[in-house]
Amino acid sequence: MGPERAAHSRSPEVAPPTFTLVAPALFLGNARAAGATELLQRSGITLCVNVSRLQPGPSAPGVAELRVPVFDDPHEDLLVHLEPTCAAMEAAVRAGGACLVYCKNGRSRSAAVCTAYLMRYRGLSLERAFQTVKIARPVAEPNPGFWCQLEKYEQIIQAQARQAHEVHQPHQ
Repeated sequence: MGPERAAHSRSPEVAPPTFTLVAPALFLGNARAAGATELLQRSGITLCVNVSRLQPGPSAPGVAELRVPVFDDPHEDLLVHLEPTCAAMEAAVRAGGACLVYCKNGRSRSAAVCTAYLMRYRGLSLERAFQTVKIARPVAEPNPGFWCQLEKYEQIIQAQARQAHEVHQPHQ
C-alpha cells in the first residue's frame, strides 16, 4: 500500500451533523441533537420539539421541550398534533428564539413536522415546504401515512385561508 493510500485509509469518516438549518429559526435533526448542549445554545435554540415517545429531551439549560408522542408508524395520528405544535414553534420564534425539531433519525416524524410548520407559518405549499426540508436534510422522508396527513393539513390550511378571505371580501 502506497503512502497516499495509507493516509487515505486512516482519514476519519465525517459524521453527518446532528441538526441542520431548514429556514430562519428552524432546525431539523436526530435524537443526538438534543444532547448537543453547546450547539443548541450557540444556535439560539429555545424550544426542542421531540417527535417521539422514547427519545430523551434536551439537556441544555433554558431550552424548553415539547413532546409529540408518536412512533414512526404510518397509522399514527400526527395530524392531531400539527396545529398546536406549529403554534408553539411560532410562539418561540416570535419571542426571538429558534426551534429544533427532532426524532430518532431526523428522517420521518421531524421532517413531517418541519414541513407542516413551513406550510402553516411560512405560507409554502406542501411541495415547496417539503422541498425546503429535503434540501436542508437529504435523508428527510416522511412515511406514507404522515405524507397523507400532510396533504390533509394542506387542505385544512387552504380551506381556512379561503374562509378568511371570504370574511374580509364579502360577496356584493
